[in-house]
Amino acid sequence: MKKFGSALGAFVLATSFALGAGSFCGTARAAATAEELSEEGSQALQVLYKSNPAALAISKKAKAILVFPKIVKAGLVFGGSFGEGVLIEGAARNEYFNSVSASWGLQAGAQTYGYAVFLMNNKSLKYLHRSEGWELGVGPTVVVVDEGVARNLSTSTLQSDAYAFIFDQQGLMASFSIEGTKVTRIKR
Repeated sequence: MKKFGSALGAFVLATSFALGAGSFCGTARAAATAEELSEEGSQALQVLYKSNPAALAISKKAKAILVFPKIVKAGLVFGGSFGEGVLIEGAARNEYFNSVSASWGLQAGAQTYGYAVFLMNNKSLKYLHRSEGWELGVGPTVVVVDEGVARNLSTSTLQSDAYAFIFDQQGLMASFSIEGTKVTRIKR
């Protein structure tokens, strides 16, 4: 019982920290309408394209783009993240998703960031449409593109099902990963 009490105490402390950090960041709110979320998604992609030309080149080959303009992540041993996003297929922006993750381990801090997943083929797009929730790292192959990968990536070498770009990071978090993140369709 003592171990349970310690774990429960740590969870309560971490949850309090995460809620406080989310309030501190001032960005934990969800978009009020589908139109706002679509607009935030378009603006976030423009920020990504300006900072990473490889993302712009890949966007021209992608079947669709799933963009999460603002994810809020906080934790102290136990942590979590949340954000809402939009699927862009051509000019259509009529499907909305949330991104949720929970974690525990060596982590402390709070941050916000955006990420975009470029779906490169029909296989990855069908998986997103048919699944009850896509856990990144399971299903179609997702390559997280960092600065090193981006330097060696060209549109002629694209072979994976999806490419994820993380951008616009703010705050301080001593841990980062999108693995274990679950993406689920929501109604807007």
